[in-house]
Amino acid sequence: MTRGWFSSVRARTALGATGVVAVALVLAGLAVVDALRGGLTDNTRLVAESRAREVAVQVAVDRIPKDAAGLDTDDPVQVVTGDGTVLASSDALAGAPPMSDAARPGPAQSDDSVGAREDDRHGGAGGGRDDDDRDDGRDDDGRDDDGRDDDRGAAGASGGADDDARAAGEVADDAVFDRVSLPVDDEGEATSDPGEAEGRADFTVAALRAEAADGTPVTVYAGSSLAVQELAVTGTVRAMLAGLPALLIVVGAVTWLVTRHALRPVEGIRAELAEITGSRDLSRRVPVPSSRDEVARLAVTTNGTLEALQESVERQRRFVADASHELRSPIASLRTQVEVAEAHPELLETGELLEDVVRLQHLAADLLLLARLDAGEGPRAARVDLAELVREETARRPEPGRAGELEEAVVAGSPGQLGRVLANLLDNAQRHARERVVARVRTEPADTVGAGGRGAGGGRGWAVLSVEDDGPGVPEGERERVFERFVRLDDARARDDGGAGLGLAIVRELVTLHGGTISLGRGPDGGALFTVRLPLAGPAGD
Repeated sequence: MTRGWFSSVRARTALGATGVVAVALVLAGLAVVDALRGGLTDNTRLVAESRAREVAVQVAVDRIPKDAAGLDTDDPVQVVTGDGTVLASSDALAGAPPMSDAARPGPAQSDDSVGAREDDRHGGAGGGRDDDDRDDGRDDDGRDDDGRDDDRGAAGASGGADDDARAAGEVADDAVFDRVSLPVDDEGEATSDPGEAEGRADFTVAALRAEAADGTPVTVYAGSSLAVQELAVTGTVRAMLAGLPALLIVVGAVTWLVTRHALRPVEGIRAELAEITGSRDLSRRVPVPSSRDEVARLAVTTNGTLEALQESVERQRRFVADASHELRSPIASLRTQVEVAEAHPELLETGELLEDVVRLQHLAADLLLLARLDAGEGPRAARVDLAELVREETARRPEPGRAGELEEAVVAGSPGQLGRVLANLLDNAQRHARERVVARVRTEPADTVGAGGRGAGGGRGWAVLSVEDDGPGVPEGERERVFERFVRLDDARARDDGGAGLGLAIVRELVTLHGGTISLGRGPDGGALFTVRLPLAGPAGD
């Protein structure tokens, strides 16, 4: 049962389409989750850096609280000196160890970093000042300390925190980020109280270096919870996993229905062929869909095959019927003569008896040859000189058969079958000629197109065998019919005394088998002119 279900084209197509869509959706989902995670991570870093920069600006303008726990924020924030001393922290990290143990900033400051400013201020390379310069109460541009304080106060009042940072301390341009695990309460907020801690959670921590107003280098750590990020990613993944089966079911069902609709004409063709096989009625045809697709072309090809099969069967039936009819006459004649000879031995005429036996023998040989040709028997490969074949055949025949102009023409084929072609043509010509039958052989170049519109095979040229007589000829409308099996024209019946009508049919079959053509026209004397064209053979040894 399972094997039968999987053998269905619809089932395999639906499963294949569903599998492809499933892989595509999984890959797309992974890309979406990765993009979402990256976006949320960037957003978390932005929030953490913004909080760290806000506190760093406060430190730069000397707004840091004096007590270690006093930053006005609920977020995990710490201000730590270079030696690990916590200058200030938010309530969430009150009393907690410095986050510098878990997250350390790299060389985030530029050339005007805290260390460079300290060197300049204390007379480093290129500075040219000593401690006395600071005691004078004047700075590098000649202003006293009071003036700087006034300027700082004015800037703080008018320009905001950023202007204060530029007027006083300095804040690094870039922050360094790290992932830190911190204790959290039942609401997911960072806490330093062991009694409130319900577990630990990951935070993105931004470490930002700054210079306090008094010149002290510090590092501001600010954390932003990753819980929102994880929750969003988890929710997205769950939504995708929940919707994936339903979507795959829809894809499979739609593919099944579409495939079923597309294959419905094929099923109609199969059913009709099954009925034709069962009824043996080859006149029936399969339905051709209105669409111009592969199925429609399959139906047209199937109908063409049925038509060819019908013609073949009908031709076989006619052949059997005609053969039975032709065999019945000589057999009946033989029986009659034998019965008469048995009753009246003195009345037996052996001449007529022998003539009927020979006629029956020839008919049986013709039928056997046609049966072998219909079975696909091919010619034996040999080199045959048509001119020599004509000389031999006409030499052993009585007049009026004779050879005309004979040009050497070698073809590839069976000597016996080609000899049968020539013999049948000469027999037919002698049967209808009044006084003269002439056989000729010539060659034609390769670009010559013979009867039927075919050029020479292989590009070597044509060997042309012609047989003509001076009889009444064949009417133009009957010139194709004479090559059909068991076809005899009325005048032929009168003169042939019951010929079977298989000779010319055999000629055409043998010529076609050798890759040639045969045509019937009107001769110079008004009689029939048969022209056979065969491809010339190549040099010996090819």
